[in-house]
Amino acid sequence: MVLAFPTFTAGMVLSMSLIMAIGPQNAHVLRMGLQRQHLWLTVAVCAVADIVLISLGVLGLAQLGGLSDKLLGALVGAGMLFLGVYGWQAFQRFLKPQAPVSLGDESGAQHRAPAPVTRRQAVLSALAFSVLNPHAWLDTAVLIGSASLAYGQGSTTFGLGAAAGSVVWFVLLGAAAFWLGRRLNSLHIWRLLDGAVALMMWGTAAWLLTSLF
Repeated sequence: MVLAFPTFTAGMVLSMSLIMAIGPQNAHVLRMGLQRQHLWLTVAVCAVADIVLISLGVLGLAQLGGLSDKLLGALVGAGMLFLGVYGWQAFQRFLKPQAPVSLGDESGAQHRAPAPVTRRQAVLSALAFSVLNPHAWLDTAVLIGSASLAYGQGSTTFGLGAAAGSVVWFVLLGAAAFWLGRRLNSLHIWRLLDGAVALMMWGTAAWLLTSLF
């Protein structure tokens, strides 16, 4: 199969712009990386869970391909609204950065060893942060699934791009957590990240807007 790369790339950009927002799932991956405990197992579980949710959204909504232009426009418009709001929230964090204290040691001890985590606990924790997180369902099954409708028969390619974006992000996030260590807690790093999130979300919303015309 020859992928239509503009569509594939659009799916990847949307997926990464949504997932880059530092929510519970990403914070959990960072924490496991900082603690050096089952990092790549956690990355794999989170990526697979996202792929499943994206597939549910894209393939499920693809069955509704006979939607009227008005309903299709409403769904795409809803996706643009979510992107605008998420982008605004990221922009606010960019303007007023706050230290991600949840990733640090709440007791203030700098050298306390983390409690050991078994492989089973790591898998269950990653699944909980992925599947029991309502924002993950909203971003993947709902938002990405709705956005895929704008690409008609290319919705599957769009979904593949979104899935690839999820895998790429979690691998990069895991590598960053492992190699950069606690320097990820720098306000400067998190501010740059939030600025990139805002720009990517607003850019994708503008991309979706062009699909309505």
